[in-house]
Amino acid sequence: MPYSKSKSTKRFSFGITRNPTAKKAGSNRVTIATNPVDGHYSFPTTGLTMSIKEATALQGFLNNELGGYTPLDSGVEL
Repeated sequence: MPYSKSKSTKRFSFGITRNPTAKKAGSNRVTIATNPVDGHYSFPTTGLTMSIKEATALQGFLNNELGGYTPLDSGVEL
């Protein structure tokens, strides 16, 4: 069964698309894109697409480097 989910914050949009039965390259991917806001980013937006395997490696890296971090620690609004 195909799965698709997205989440947006003030500055970024995140998305995931998975199709466990598809064997074609690119059928399972994670995307991260910038949202133009308050002069931080301008049009066109910048985006990044990676495979689920690459995204899992990124997740492991972030978990190791940001272990125990919660958004409340920094005062940054997500």
